[in-house]
Amino acid sequence: MTYDLAVWEGKQPANDVEGGRIFSQLYDEYIDADETPSTPRIRAYVDALLERWIDMTEDEEDVSPWSTGPMINNASGPIIYFGMRYSMCEEVSAEAARMAADQGLVCFDVQWDRLRPAPEEDLTGPSTGQ
Repeated sequence: MTYDLAVWEGKQPANDVEGGRIFSQLYDEYIDADETPSTPRIRAYVDALLERWIDMTEDEEDVSPWSTGPMINNASGPIIYFGMRYSMCEEVSAEAARMAADQGLVCFDVQWDRLRPAPEEDLTGPSTGQ
């Protein structure tokens, strides 16, 4: 079982419903379509994630939170749609959402069907040092 997030470039949606609509459009256009090279901002986000957590393809100790790899293969154009192990999702999804916000990216939680970080989430959590 995995826990999935989507992160993309663009204007912050006004609410969760708009976020879900934009996610669906981007998913159909980029994730379900032919491969499109990821944008520099999405590549930078992936790099930041991999500075924090090891890529699944390099994980010899079974500590990576990711469900597939290499992580960059989950990115297409201005969006990345990625899964993580459900057993690690609480900490990892919260930090990944904060990292996206720090980089001016939109994060959408597919399970919650809402934008992240959610208002009730503590935005002063662990820092990535960036």
